[in-house]
This record gives sequence, structure tokens and C-alpha cells, in this order.
Amino acid sequence: MALNQSYDLFFIFNLSLLFALLPFSFSQTVADAPSPAADTCNGIFLSYAYTSGTKLKPTDPKHQPYRFESVLTVLNNGDEKLKSWRVFVGFKNDEYLVSASNAVLADGTSLPANVGNGTVFAGYPMTDLKTAIETAGDLNQIQVQVKLLGTQFGVAAPSVPLPETFHLANDGFLCPKPSLQGKSEMQVCCTKDPKFKTNVTVEDEFLPRQSGDLTIMYDVTRTYDSNYWAQVTISNHNPLGRLDNWKLSFDWMRDEFIYTMKGAYPYVVDSSDCIFGPQGQHYRDLDFGNVLNCERRPTIIDLPLTKANDTTMGMIPKCCRNGTILPPTMDPSKSSSVFQMQVFKMPPDLNRSELSPPQNWKINGTLNPNYKCGPPVRVSPSQFPDPSGLPSNTTVVASWQVVCNITRPKNASPKCCVSFSAYFNESVVPCPTCACGCPRNSANTCRANATAVLVPPEALLVPFENRTAITRAWADLKHFTVPNPMPCGDSCGVSINWHLYSDFSRGWSARITIFNWDETAFPDWFAAVQLNKATPGFQKMYSFNGTALELNGVNNTIFMQGLPGLNYIVAETDAANPQKDPRVPGKQQTVISFTKKTTPSINIAAGDGFPSKVFFNGEECALPSMLPTNSGNRKGSMTVILILLAVLVFMLVQQ
Repeated sequence: MALNQSYDLFFIFNLSLLFALLPFSFSQTVADAPSPAADTCNGIFLSYAYTSGTKLKPTDPKHQPYRFESVLTVLNNGDEKLKSWRVFVGFKNDEYLVSASNAVLADGTSLPANVGNGTVFAGYPMTDLKTAIETAGDLNQIQVQVKLLGTQFGVAAPSVPLPETFHLANDGFLCPKPSLQGKSEMQVCCTKDPKFKTNVTVEDEFLPRQSGDLTIMYDVTRTYDSNYWAQVTISNHNPLGRLDNWKLSFDWMRDEFIYTMKGAYPYVVDSSDCIFGPQGQHYRDLDFGNVLNCERRPTIIDLPLTKANDTTMGMIPKCCRNGTILPPTMDPSKSSSVFQMQVFKMPPDLNRSELSPPQNWKINGTLNPNYKCGPPVRVSPSQFPDPSGLPSNTTVVASWQVVCNITRPKNASPKCCVSFSAYFNESVVPCPTCACGCPRNSANTCRANATAVLVPPEALLVPFENRTAITRAWADLKHFTVPNPMPCGDSCGVSINWHLYSDFSRGWSARITIFNWDETAFPDWFAAVQLNKATPGFQKMYSFNGTALELNGVNNTIFMQGLPGLNYIVAETDAANPQKDPRVPGKQQTVISFTKKTTPSINIAAGDGFPSKVFFNGEECALPSMLPTNSGNRKGSMTVILILLAVLVFMLVQQ
């Protein structure tokens, strides 16, 4: 009898323990039921629900921080699979997002991150949402819930920090204004736009490849249970885009690590995170002394040219170019870069079909445009020529595409600037004050908000810190007002002077001079100018290779690069007498001729002869806020003589 009672108690205890654990188990595998309002939606149902929040330290009445927790729900109630879902959430309370489950930021930013101006979430690891028809209504396959945790500012209880708006960011959908359900939830039903045209059919397994300024292909070429080989191809498609000394970074999401590479190398070689992490516990027999990198967010750099034929590190087509990717307009054969890496996986992904690309891609270079990259999108497997030489193609195991576009971050400073001068004015309009940023602690040494002072032509040939005496003397001669202290310099590594050289009835000419004030030389450099009205009249350049480009259907851009053997701008160097003379910039110069036959109505002196945009190595340069004025005298011809004499002296000194 006692034995039976003991058995009953044991059974009851274990049964109660089982029921206590059941909710936890179900929460891991079963999605929460959607809102009843979802029943009336025959498209993509979205909801944003604020769940909780608390006041945080420090106490600040003007900018008080609060913790917030919210849930973003995406439910596919339509009749087609939603591929690579994306949702824009218009945060408005200076939100700082700490974590987000089942999603990443579509612009490639790693968490934590500021999202106060709104952000787009992209699905990860479940990028596609199937339909209820093909899954018998399985919420785990047709719905995703993104649990958000972060900090918002200024919204205290009982008010609720809801976003301004939110909507589906995928193309081809119409989303009305979200409706408020109670005080803490917003909902919207997005439906297909009947006017949207696409070449993608419902039967297509993958989304088509997208176009962008720069694309990155992540192709898995070989796969095994515990590791795989991936080939990464970086391709530049923008006619004015460029990368020098590129650095590529991304986030491993599932504890992967890089064992070996060919064609590129980690910026930091370090396996300590694996040795002291879960990787070291799992791969007990692996020699981590041979592992290249175990960082969660590694940075990859290109190899130098000397490693191109290295049997261990190189021998990859289009690798080892010292991080230089040229625009296709300059050299299509040098507009891409390729490397391979062997990636080791961790449980529970130890089978050859479980493949997951890294997320949050970012790429940048020196004196190059800023790129913002989207999330990897699964596309049809890439094909490459058969390595045996047979007339056939080899298909990779799986492919993902990352699309990056050139952006100008808010408050970002340019890296180059432009000065204007003309034959009809003796003074040069210099680069804007602090065009590329202001020096620190400049309040007592220069004025950051003062307009740059007009300078004589010879001032362009010396560094800014050596121009003070020349500028003051010129101001006294011309009766210019000079502030005290003087305006700050432009702080740019590259400056470009655009000079109107001549203007006559049938044509006109300009001269462009590029100065390199940096300690880095520029091989294979290029520049471009946009002349809104004058480009159709472009004839030739005398010391550069020049070509008129049509961008976005508009013929207003002139692309230029050095002639063979002259496509190298040296770095700034010491003068012949460093103790006495200022440092000397690297320099390239050419005259450009134009005809007025196709542009008879343009007014060169009034502004049509000055560029509206100037680019150097893909970076848009800062322009002056004013143009040289024609005061009616013709003394400006002296400007040409002065600059030519200065350049002649400069060349003689170099010899």
C-alpha cells in the first residue's frame, strides 16, 4: 500500500512538473495566435504592439530615457509567398534599438543602433513567409513575430511610445494608414497593387537579381557537414563609383568562424574567441592555431598584387589588387574583386544543406563614396565556367546577393573640395571653410563659420597653413575685409581648381588642376564634372583622357583620367629645402576645349561654364558657395599669367 502511494505521489509530481514546463516548450515552437482583426485581411497583416516599459537612469527631465518592449507581427494572409519580407517602422522618439528577434536592419547596421528616424526590418533567419494554403495554416511558416527591446526618450506612462507609422516595404503592395487598436497597438492590412508590374512569376523559387551601385555575391561552392567554401564577388556597377583599399565587414549570426581564405585576408588574425568560446568546446580536436578569424564581426581586406600567384593565398581570378575596384567606365576588367573562404559551422547546423549567409554587410574605402548595403537575398545559384575547360557551366550550391548603393550620411563631410577662378577676375574663390571638417579646438586659432577669403592664384600651390601671409597681403592690395581670426582651412586631402580659361564667340575653354595634399598617392585616379548646359559642346582634353557620359538619361557629365603613364598623382612631399619652403602637393592638370555650335545660348561667365558637381575617385567634392564675378575690367587675364608662371616655377623646382 505504501509502495502504491509512493508511486502515485511520484507520478503526480512528474506530471505537474511536465505541465509546468509545457508553456515554455510551446513558446519555443508555436507562434502566438494573430489578432482577431487579421481575419478580415486578405493580404499581408501587420501589427505593432507595445508590451511594456520602465523608467531608466539617469534622471533627465529634458531627455528622460525609458526601456520599451514591443512586438512586430507580419502575417501572410495572401495567396502568394511573401519573399524576403521587409517592414518599415517609423520610430519617432529617438529610439535606440538594443535587440530584435527574427529580423535584422535592412541597411546593414548592426545592433544596438539608433533608429529614431525610422528603419526597415528584414527577415532573418526566416526571410520568406509561405501561404496558409500551402501550409494548412501553420503559423510557424506564415507568420513571424519580431520582439523588439530598446530605449526611447521622453514618452512616460500612461502615454505609449508607438511609431508614427509602419508599412510593408516590399515592392508591389499598397498599405493604408495604420489604425489604432486600443492605446498600445497599431494594425494595417497591405494588399497587392493591381497596377504594379513585375517579371517575377509565382512559380519562381528565387527572387531575381537586383541592380545597384555595387553588388556582393555570396556563393557557396562546396559544402560538408561541418563547413563549407564560399566565394565572395564584389562588383562595381556605378560609372562614377570606386573603392580603394576596400574593407568588407559582416556579422556571423550562428557562431561561424573563418578557417582559411584565398584572395583576401582578415584585418585581424585571431582565434582566441573560438578557443574560449563554444567553438573550442565543440571542435576539441581542431588546431585553432591554423584558424584565421573567430570574431563575430570580422573585417576582410584585399591582398597586395605580390600575392596574386601565391599558391597558398592567391591564385583566384580578380583577386589581390590591393583593394582597388575601378568603375566599369574606366576598366571593366578591374571593376570587381573576388576571394574565397572556408567557413566552419556550429550545432545545430551540422549538415551540408544547412547554410546561412552572414548579415549586416558593410564596405568602405579611402577617399571613396559611402555605401549602404541591404540584407542578403537568396537568388538562383550562380554559374561559372567549368574549371576543366569544357564548354559547360558549373552551378554553385546556393547563392545570395547583397545590393549596396551610394549614400551621403547626414552631417558627413566630403573628402575633397573645389575652388573657382576665371580669366575675368584676378582672385580665386577658394574651397569652402571647413569643407572636409574643422580642426579640433579651432575657436582661438580660426573661425569655422566665416566665409573663405579670396586668394591670389599662387596661394593654391602651397598648403593652407602657409597661405596666411599671402592672403593678408592680397586682401590689403584688393581692399578685402579679413576677419580676425582668419577663416579655418578646408581640411581636404584633395582640392581641385576649375578655371575659366577663355570665352569667345564659337567656343570656350577651361583648365582643371588636381592637387593631392595627402600622404597617399592615387594610382589609376579619375575625376568627373557635371556641366548642366555645356557638356554637349565638349571637344577634347589635352593632357587627360576625357569622355562625355550619359548618366540617368542626361548628357551632362565629363569623365576624365590620366593618359597611359600619367594616371598617377603622387602624394604631398617635402620641398627641396624643407626648413624654408612649404610642402609640395602632387598635381595633374589639363585644358579642356568646348564648342558653342551645339550650345549657342549658354552664358559661360554667368555660371554655365562652372560645374554643378565635381567628383574625385567617386567622392563628390564640396563646391564654393559663390562664383567669380566679372566686374567689367579685363585685368583678369593676369590671373592666367600668374597661374602659368606659378606652375612653371613649380615644375622647375621639381626638376
